[in-house]
Amino acid sequence: MFPRLATLAKLFAADTWIVLDDVQFTRRDYQHRTRLAALEDPDRTRWLSIPTHLPQGRQTAIRDALIADPASARRRTKAMIRQEYGASPDWPALQTALEPVWAVFDTGRTAAVAETSTRVLLDLLGWNGRVLATSGLPARPERSQRLADLTAAADAGTYLCGTGGMTYLDPARSPSAASPSPRSCPRPPGSGPLRGA
Repeated sequence: MFPRLATLAKLFAADTWIVLDDVQFTRRDYQHRTRLAALEDPDRTRWLSIPTHLPQGRQTAIRDALIADPASARRRTKAMIRQEYGASPDWPALQTALEPVWAVFDTGRTAAVAETSTRVLLDLLGWNGRVLATSGLPARPERSQRLADLTAAADAGTYLCGTGGMTYLDPARSPSAASPSPRSCPRPPGSGPLRGA
């Protein structure tokens, strides 16, 4: 679903976004839901969720999660977005920009909606980075090794992280020459259609 602002800030600050499409889907995470902040009162939020079916149960990878009823989910998502942001002076531009999001509901894949909505927001911010998927990159399974491998596959020397991410790598398990260095990321830009978000 639409990314949190902290996630959007990390992506905007990065040259490459690696989509973790082969990890386990987590219902209590933001993979199929987001919080919508009221335009007139950003402290007032409500959840927007895409009903999602997991064909392999709890072991289902993000890329394999299915939208339970794509047509109904699209109608509900469009209505909630319009209800919260239709009064914004930026609504006409946002409404046009969201057309690819509504179209991708037809794939029936929750991950496709989440990735497309994120790409749309990054486009609105003028991001010029590239997107890679973990399912197409070689990486070992242990988390420190995996992060090092994915960073190397992206030809990067630094990964951006939020709170807690600075301790994600285990220096004892990853040789320093092959390990990416963590860096905290800045807040998202505060202008244009996403200002005040």
